[in-house]
Amino acid sequence: MKQKRSLLEKAAAVPHMVWVALFILGPLVFVLYFAFTDTRGKFTFTNIELLSSYSHIFLLSICFALVATAICLLLGYPLAFVMARAKPSRQKLLMIMLMLPMWISLLIRTYSLMTLLDNGGLVNSLLVKMGFSPVTMIGTGGAVILGMVYDFLPYMVLPIYTSITKLDRKYMEAAADLGCNSIQTLFRVTLPLTVPGIVSGITMVFVPSISTFYISQKLGGGNFDLIGDTIERQFKYPSTYHVGAAISLVMMILILISIAVMNRFSDGDGEEMIV
Repeated sequence: MKQKRSLLEKAAAVPHMVWVALFILGPLVFVLYFAFTDTRGKFTFTNIELLSSYSHIFLLSICFALVATAICLLLGYPLAFVMARAKPSRQKLLMIMLMLPMWISLLIRTYSLMTLLDNGGLVNSLLVKMGFSPVTMIGTGGAVILGMVYDFLPYMVLPIYTSITKLDRKYMEAAADLGCNSIQTLFRVTLPLTVPGIVSGITMVFVPSISTFYISQKLGGGNFDLIGDTIERQFKYPSTYHVGAAISLVMMILILISIAVMNRFSDGDGEEMIV
């Protein structure tokens, strides 16, 4: 019986293994191949050496991603705390409100922001009606960061919400018995115990933020060239596949480092980890 179950388990794992081989390991192999070869297929380090000319793009992408991640954390933690402490029926309503925009395509959400922030959009129309001058928002770094925050905020809220809901209320009761008020309990008890959720949320926001390209193209008005934009442009022409692969390789390393950091601070129960 045990041997039969083992065979069934192996058979059930075959589709997953095929999927991983075709759509995860396969693309990684192609990236490595193109990153270390030239247009004639010869081994070379030239593509890696050319990365120094894209250092300003890497720096700008990291800065934008860090700012967006910090804003998501400042907005997401209070929201997750309120959701976790609300009544069960209200938690469901808040969760639906949080996830509802995620049911819409990222393209449509980005175009919606463009409609709101455009020179003749809703925001500027309201400013003009109130007697203020219109403000140029599309084509600015603030618009790009706003798009990142809008699209990736749920990725920050959900892991933190999960960590807070898992907390044993006895810790808060013990802190209150020892004389801590609600603010002291938040910073001395709740916040330290939810570090795994915070780190998971930071990683889940930082990784897509640093690799995004559509948001920066539409909300940035083409004024900001981020890593995702550069990779997309390089893969438009076969002659530049190799440089694009080298940039993608760096991106893969950054993502792996982020995941390693997140797993390092995870509480080990598998709910906040990404493998």
